[in-house]
Amino acid sequence: MGLSGPLLKGSIPLKSVTSMNSLYSFRSTRLSLLCLPVHIRIRSSTFRFLSQNDTNADQLFDELSKRDVASATALISRFARLNQHKKAMAILSRMFELDIRPNEFTLGVVIHSSVVLKDLNSGKQFHGISIKLGLHSNVYVGSALLDLYVKLSSIEEAQVVFEDTHEPNVVSYTTLLCGYLKEQRFDEAMEIFRIIPERNVVSWNAMISGYSQKGCNEETVNLFVEMLRRGVVPDQSTFPSLFSAVANMAALGRGKSFHACAVKYLGELGVFVGNSLVSFYAKCGSLEDCLRIFSRLPERNVVTWNAIICAHAQNGRGKVAIELFQRMQEMGVKPNSVTLLGLLLACSHVGLVDEAYSYFEQARTQDANLLKSEHYACMVDLLSRSGRFQQAEKFIQDLPFDPGIGFWKALLGGCQIHSNTKLGEYAAEKVLALEPGDVSSYVMLSNAHSAAGRWQSMSIVRNEMREKGLKTVPGCSWVEIKCKIHVFVTGDKRHAHKPEIYELLGCFLQHSMKSQETDFLQEF
Repeated sequence: MGLSGPLLKGSIPLKSVTSMNSLYSFRSTRLSLLCLPVHIRIRSSTFRFLSQNDTNADQLFDELSKRDVASATALISRFARLNQHKKAMAILSRMFELDIRPNEFTLGVVIHSSVVLKDLNSGKQFHGISIKLGLHSNVYVGSALLDLYVKLSSIEEAQVVFEDTHEPNVVSYTTLLCGYLKEQRFDEAMEIFRIIPERNVVSWNAMISGYSQKGCNEETVNLFVEMLRRGVVPDQSTFPSLFSAVANMAALGRGKSFHACAVKYLGELGVFVGNSLVSFYAKCGSLEDCLRIFSRLPERNVVTWNAIICAHAQNGRGKVAIELFQRMQEMGVKPNSVTLLGLLLACSHVGLVDEAYSYFEQARTQDANLLKSEHYACMVDLLSRSGRFQQAEKFIQDLPFDPGIGFWKALLGGCQIHSNTKLGEYAAEKVLALEPGDVSSYVMLSNAHSAAGRWQSMSIVRNEMREKGLKTVPGCSWVEIKCKIHVFVTGDKRHAHKPEIYELLGCFLQHSMKSQETDFLQEF
């Protein structure tokens, strides 16, 4: 019995390719998934054996009733769909042996396979073949090559490919745009974004995601607002990056407005949007909203559980976090390394040292792959904070790898809390040996001396900082008023409402002093 379907065609008008832009994602062009209109008859036995890893690609190709570019490209595409990319690339070699000339769709798929395999050399060979065949300027091949160089090589090579592409479409522009965002070249990315002929939701998502991942939070929010003003409807991929940005700004009011937008445009929130909302409300300290979102999610995965566990851990509710972890296990959700880290943080915040040790040892004996350097550092931090310095030192000595700067800073932080200046000096030496310009280590050591009343030692540390030209990063705080974030930096007097702020602050201080005088008189 034959199997026919719209798999791939050897010759198809170029406009048909550009009409399928919605199939592309800015993260991955997914070139192998394009299904183009043609009926190709291939024996059902051929497809039945495709999913077997030990399938011989050459044998399957030889079994084709008709060996031409259309059937060969269909077979290559099928292998690529099944993530058997090496076999897909092998069919191309077989085509050359039989003097079958590949077309733009054949090359597009094998170039995508080289991207998945992170095989830049093969990708460059396919680029050379496309030049020899005169197909490198084809928008389909060009978009695939752009994806190759953006992900595996340099933006400069991607730019050359873009300039060689005839009539680049929104996919081509968006792929190049992602390359510049990846390199944090935001100005050039914005220039490209502004000249895209037909910007779609994928283009906007690329910009929003790129800016959000690099910490440009205000710009992320502004892009989203502009997107709405231009009538582009956001999708499930838009909101996770947006909620991450407003969470970093702790802009609870804005985040709630965007939450309402998500409900308006999406209706039912998907698991990815739901997870980002749980994390957003957690970072803003709104655990009530956090739990409400969690309880209403129709689907929960390990990321959802990690978000709610870490939310309570970060907000000092360690015992609740542990209870949630137990519920997670009862639901049959397998924990991962992030779950374990959240659990250790929960124990750290409430001083449950023995419980943390129990979870850590359980992971080490049952699934050692869960343990990363962060988990070991968390244990050092936990032991140091609780004043168990001998255990902390032994833990560092027994590490299966060389401790990095984070381990010694964790130990130094505990020494600051408990005024253990002797061990603190040793930890500070280790930190400064690894990173001589680390200002925070000097500050923590100075604070440890200050807490212990060792003023001369504190003065020595401060003088050493001045001699080396080290300056502390000024502290800052921010407050959200009417959906606008106001940032205040230590010693900064440039705020637009500085006169009113200082006038009100003076009133508070004056009132405070009067209250203290009244309390003092009442004692007599």
